[in-house]
Amino acid sequence: MGDWEQGFVKEAFDTNWIAPLGPHVNGFEEDICSFTRAKHAAALSSGTAALHLALIMLGIKAGDEVICSTFTFSASANPIVYQGATPVFVDSEKDTWNMDPHLLEEAIVDRIKKGKKPKAVILVHLYGHAAKVDEIVAICEQYNIPLIEDAAEALGATYKGKALGTFGLMGVFSFNGNKIITTSGGGALVSDDEDLIDKARFLATQARDNAPHYQHSNIGYNYRMSNVLAGIGRGQMKVLQERVNQKRKVNQFYRGILEPYNGILFQSEMDQTFSNYWLTCILIGSEIKCDREFIRLGLEKDNIEARPLWKPMHLQPVFSSYPAYLNGTAESLFDDGLCLPSGTNMSDDDLLRIEKCLKEIL
Repeated sequence: MGDWEQGFVKEAFDTNWIAPLGPHVNGFEEDICSFTRAKHAAALSSGTAALHLALIMLGIKAGDEVICSTFTFSASANPIVYQGATPVFVDSEKDTWNMDPHLLEEAIVDRIKKGKKPKAVILVHLYGHAAKVDEIVAICEQYNIPLIEDAAEALGATYKGKALGTFGLMGVFSFNGNKIITTSGGGALVSDDEDLIDKARFLATQARDNAPHYQHSNIGYNYRMSNVLAGIGRGQMKVLQERVNQKRKVNQFYRGILEPYNGILFQSEMDQTFSNYWLTCILIGSEIKCDREFIRLGLEKDNIEARPLWKPMHLQPVFSSYPAYLNGTAESLFDDGLCLPSGTNMSDDDLLRIEKCLKEIL
C-alpha cells in the first residue's frame, strides 16, 4: 500500500460513500479498461465470482461440460461445479506450462463423440505467462465454443502486445491479497460485449429489477465490490506497471544466482509474449543432486517460504472422478517445480539471505 490508496480511501470516508457501488467503483472499472484495452469491465468481490458469473451468462447448467486447465488453482474449476456442470480437465504443454492445444482439440472431439459438446473452455494463463493463445482461440472458434480467460495471475502480461484476458469472449482478473495488485479481496470481469458486462453487474447486485420496490425475476448474487475497496484498487492501478517491473527484477535476480547450476530450469517467456512474472518458478532437473522438497525444506529452516507448483486438478480428491485428458506434463511440473519468494516488497537484505540459503542448499 502507498499514498495513492490512502488518498482514495480517505475520499470514500470523507464523502461517506462506503457501501457497495459508488464513484470509485466506476473509476476502477475505467482504470481496468484503460490499462487492458478491454471495452467494458465489472468490478466484483473476487475473481471466482467473475468466473461464476461468466458461466451463468453462458447458460451453463447441470449436466453440461466445461473444459478447464488441470494445472491451476481450484478456483478455476470450482465455479463449474457451482453450476452443477462437469469439469473436463486438459493437461499442459511443456513450453508455457499452460493448456496443450492438441489435447484441447482431442478432448473436444472425444466429448462430442460421447454426445457432450463442451459449453465453454476456461483457459488459465499460469503464473503470468501467456498460453498458446492463437492456437487455442482458433480451436474454440472452429468448434464454436466460448472461451473464458482466467487471467487472475496475469494482469500486466501480454501476447503480441495485447493484454491477456482480452482474447476470449470474457476475461477474469483477481485482486486477492497475493496478486500483483490487490484490493484485499476482489476481482473483475472484462469483455468487449457491453451486454454481457451489463448483465454481470445486474446479477452481481442481487438481480434487482428496475422497480420502486424490491422485485426479482432472476436469481442474483452479492458479488459487487465496495466503494472503499475500489478506492484501494484505483491506487494500486497507479503503480501496476511499477509492480510488473519489480516482479521482473526479482525474476532476473533468481536467474543471475541460479542459472550457473546445470539442471535448474525457469518458466520463461515464449516468442511475442511479455510476462508479469507474478511468481518466479523453477524446475529441479535430474542433474541437481536433490529434489524439490529438499530445497523447499532447506529454505523453510531459514524461515523462507517457497511452495510446490499447483497440484493438478485431476489429482485433487474433490475432482479426481471427473474426465481428464492427460500427457503427464502437469504431474511432472508438480513433482519437480518450486515457486520461489517473489514479493515486490522484499528488501536487498531479504534477497541476500535467500541467495545465501539457496547456494548453501545446492
